[in-house]
Amino acid sequence: MNLPLIVFFLSFTLVFLLRIPIAPGMMMASAFYFALSKNPAASLDMVAMQFLTNMNASFILIAVPLFVFMAEIMNSGKVTNMIFSFANALVGRKKGALGHVNVVASIIFSGMTGSALADASGLGSMEIRAMREHGYDDGYSCAITAASATIGPIIPPSIPMVFFSMLSGASIGSLFLGGVLPGLLIGFGLMIYTSVIARRRNYPEGTRLAPREFWKLTFRSIPALFSVVVLLGGIYTGIVTPTEAGALAAFYAMIISVFFYRAFGWKEFRQVLVNTVRTTGTLSLLVGSAYAFSYIVTIEKIPNFVASLMLSLTTNKYLMLLIINVVFLILGMFIDTMAITLVFIPIVLPIINQLGIDLVHFGVVIVLNMMIGLSTPPYGMLLYVVSGISGTPLKTIIREILPMIFVIVAVLLLITYVPDIVLFVPKLAGYR
Repeated sequence: MNLPLIVFFLSFTLVFLLRIPIAPGMMMASAFYFALSKNPAASLDMVAMQFLTNMNASFILIAVPLFVFMAEIMNSGKVTNMIFSFANALVGRKKGALGHVNVVASIIFSGMTGSALADASGLGSMEIRAMREHGYDDGYSCAITAASATIGPIIPPSIPMVFFSMLSGASIGSLFLGGVLPGLLIGFGLMIYTSVIARRRNYPEGTRLAPREFWKLTFRSIPALFSVVVLLGGIYTGIVTPTEAGALAAFYAMIISVFFYRAFGWKEFRQVLVNTVRTTGTLSLLVGSAYAFSYIVTIEKIPNFVASLMLSLTTNKYLMLLIINVVFLILGMFIDTMAITLVFIPIVLPIINQLGIDLVHFGVVIVLNMMIGLSTPPYGMLLYVVSGISGTPLKTIIREILPMIFVIVAVLLLITYVPDIVLFVPKLAGYR
């Protein structure tokens, strides 16, 4: 341990103690390290050169703002309304119908945006309002909205998987396909839980649509649902890359919102651009600061040290996966998902490689692990989103969401120890 490294760790610890935002916090810690290094100017030049030639030139990274742009369009046009209506037509006649609709709508929406926050903020406002009008408890309505939104980055496309692919070199196509079955399992588990709660609390049944109304609604929903075909079909037929698919799907979403649903004008387009630039700017700042942070971690050989330390405890890959899951679940309670991805995943990758764990399997496991963090107190972002759009106190939502988190953790453990759940679809599609 040298003086720059000691100051680096102490300043990064202060970031959490003083509640400094993670991006400027990482920049501050990195700046202290470079200022105390033997040749500060040379170190900064090296970081800048590495960032511009490696990270900033990553073609796959361009997919992120395109997915963000697509999610904003979906939420601004009538696309989210049509998804909600279609999900309601499919499962809206069951007891506790709107709870099931909430989950199914999230599964459908996840195939379009890859963002949990877009799901919760877009579909969530409609879902919570509808559930409130039909007599559902506010806490439960918000909790099932937040829990089902975690499916968003598991079923393809997925923004966190794009970053994992960039860091690990794992195939983005395989990662996307690997998330399909785990995402469906989460949805299935939440729907079972919803059935139990609906009977216990006597939540109302939904309205059964006449066949003519059902088919009319289905026809109106086809353009919105076809977004999934445009996005994923383009990728897996090899017609376009994931980055190009993001641009194509965003363009398609804009076309149907303007010409088919007639719910997207210049005012909405301007707001979509503002929101996209704001979100992309935030992510870019985080990526840049995390790269400087990761550069320091790498040159100080901290991943090698951590790998040696953890492998001295056990070389059993199943026990190691359990340890990593527990560590990342704890990190998810306190640290932003993107910060975990960019800072901590590079530290554990040497361990994963040494133990021969499949990168696609690990990528899906770790992304699901981090998504759980979005719904766990005290800093779960989804909890704050659903609380903000509904006005429901956080403590009420937390009490209701804890059993749902246990359901998702059960799926996490299942895919951790049964890798074929993750790898089955990629193998079936010829990606393995």
